[in-house]
Amino acid sequence: MALSALPREAQQTHQLILSGGPFPYAKDGVVFGNRERQLPKKARGFYHEYTVKTPGARNRGARRIVCGGQPPSNPEVCYYTEDHYASFRKIVK
Repeated sequence: MALSALPREAQQTHQLILSGGPFPYAKDGVVFGNRERQLPKKARGFYHEYTVKTPGARNRGARRIVCGGQPPSNPEVCYYTEDHYASFRKIVK
């Protein structure tokens, strides 16, 4: 999925990832365990997740960007989910 096709909030989150924050949610940047096995298998600690704001949501909502690679501000790959990890789309620039 093209970065430009993502919701505006996801584009903003992606920019925050590249700039190293600051992130609006305490859990942004935590290790994503890939327990759902929807993403390619990598060593634990490869993936990190970030919240994409959902307008009108009272909590973090279901939208996330999960990126892999080091350093986190220069990820090898990023994925977008709008259904809380049930499905992912690879982000391409």
